[in-house]
Amino acid sequence: MTAPRRPPVGGPPAMRMMAGPGPTEKLQDFKGSTKRLLGLLKPQRLLVGFVMLAGAVSVTLSVIGPYLLGHATDVIFAGVIGRMFDGDVTKAEAIAALRARGEDTQASLLSAVDFVPGQGIDFDRLGRVLAWVALIYVFAWVFGVLQGRITAHVVQTAVYHLRQQVEAKLSRLPLSYFDQQPRGEVLSRATNDTDNIAQTLQQTFAQLTTALLTIVGVLGAMFWISPLLAVIALVTVPVSFVITMAVGKRSQPNFVAQWATTGRLNGHIEEMFTGHSLVKVFGRQNEANQTFQEHNDKLYASSFRAQFISGLIQPAMMFISNLNYVLVAVVGGLRVASGALSLGEVQAFIQYSRQFSQPLTQVASMANLIQSGVASAERVFALLHAPEQSAEPSPVALGNVRGEVAFEDVSFRYVPDKPLIEHLSLDVTPGQTVAVVGPTGAGKTTLVNLLMRFYDVDSGRILIDGVDIATMPRSQLREEIGMVLQDTWLFGGTIAENIAYGADSFDLEEVVRAAEAAHVDPFVRMLPDGYDTVIDEEGSNVSAGQKQLITIARAFMAEPSILILDEATSSVDTRTEVLIQRAMATLRQGRTSFVIAHRLSTIRDADVILVMEHGQIVEQGTHDSLIAAGGAYARLYSAQFAQAVAEVE
Repeated sequence: MTAPRRPPVGGPPAMRMMAGPGPTEKLQDFKGSTKRLLGLLKPQRLLVGFVMLAGAVSVTLSVIGPYLLGHATDVIFAGVIGRMFDGDVTKAEAIAALRARGEDTQASLLSAVDFVPGQGIDFDRLGRVLAWVALIYVFAWVFGVLQGRITAHVVQTAVYHLRQQVEAKLSRLPLSYFDQQPRGEVLSRATNDTDNIAQTLQQTFAQLTTALLTIVGVLGAMFWISPLLAVIALVTVPVSFVITMAVGKRSQPNFVAQWATTGRLNGHIEEMFTGHSLVKVFGRQNEANQTFQEHNDKLYASSFRAQFISGLIQPAMMFISNLNYVLVAVVGGLRVASGALSLGEVQAFIQYSRQFSQPLTQVASMANLIQSGVASAERVFALLHAPEQSAEPSPVALGNVRGEVAFEDVSFRYVPDKPLIEHLSLDVTPGQTVAVVGPTGAGKTTLVNLLMRFYDVDSGRILIDGVDIATMPRSQLREEIGMVLQDTWLFGGTIAENIAYGADSFDLEEVVRAAEAAHVDPFVRMLPDGYDTVIDEEGSNVSAGQKQLITIARAFMAEPSILILDEATSSVDTRTEVLIQRAMATLRQGRTSFVIAHRLSTIRDADVILVMEHGQIVEQGTHDSLIAAGGAYARLYSAQFAQAVAEVE
């Protein structure tokens, strides 16, 4: 079942933003989301294999290093011990002499040392061992760098394609989705959450691979040197696992809440910034700040809990690592004293125990990153799983569109249990100018939304030149329709680029002709850079009326077969409005036009005036015929006239 549709609503943004899920959200499917997150790397499985191979080589070399260093220690120790004895005796004789004097501990210790009485440190042998160690560590570093380089490519490529999927998904989502989601929340999923996924994969993928390989390699080396010490070192592993799972279970919901609250905070900031002027005009700064503070407090609380709880893992693991070090050092010392192990072997084992504890600590400390990344991944995947618009049919051969529009028994509801348009029928002949009037909420804009297929009808059908628009791709339908909204939208670019936005090609002469028709040209010529004047994203360097004129010129530039003007002249002065009306009269020739207007004086010359109430057409006719009928239109007209007289008085 799809979510109930609802139309765009007004009202104080702060009040709308306060509604929504709280910070008690939980991951719906941690295992499934993790699996799908790793699935982003599947197309690059060959490179992932190289990452694993480079990591394995680097880890193998790093594991060999301590073992060779242990040999170097044995060479030095053997040289020191050898100089303590007379060169006339053999090793066996020296040990036997110690036992004869009752020094059994020393004799057992030296029995594991490969020394030659009377001979000092063998620097040639020591140099060869150290050279091999240096060479091994250099190659380990090279393969580590190679692993990091390939990992960066794999992760960034995966996130690059994920961003492409998100962008493509946003273009396929119906308008109802954006009506139900604050823009800041959508932006947060497309930017913050994808960036967090990239950071998580970058910081955990290679490190996690290396850590796991290190655990296996070091564990093998530890058992090779001393199974007893290896078992002692493994005692701490279950404790580490239990601590990691317990802490992760408590921190996971807080990471989900952190990113959900981040989205709501971004949505509130975006709305308050977009409506900054209105917030000040209506004196809602305190309420806006209070709402911001509430979201910010929730974000602080969830982020603090998530980071603090997950941060407990590392000190706990360090404590366990130190405990493990003490156990290994004590037992290892006893094994050296008994002659079961050499000093170099114990030194190597202690290094291995540190190497063994370090990846365990890394894996544990990565838990917070993984949980944070999976929380973001689930939010992005929820966006990618959102219901899309109905599938696009194949293009329809329309030929030259004449502009005949028909609504046949159309019914539509934003919310299933709240009827809006019921069984509406309407026929518009090519070239007609149809004005749609009525009180707020009557369904005027909804009628246009259905014609543009921003929403699909629940029943009935809408036809253009006898072709059901549901059988047409939306892009093909909208190529034939030009639309000017009450809310102007300009992008960061020149005036010429904004006017030519809806055209197939950029032709300055055509831009100028459209600008002249919409009365944009006079004020543009007065600007220092003319049509090359750059408009910032907020359009703050042009007035509201000028922005409206530019959007009208944009619609003219597209040369549509059907024009839709939704309160298109509401932001211009009376004189400019008269000029635009004259220009529209010329441009409407041969085009079907739908004009939504509240000021009835602007649509007196319309061919047909439709009066809507509660989603129904209650009256239709010309201005004169409707005035003569004395119905709903006459009452609207009289009310506006009386209001105008009252304002003058």
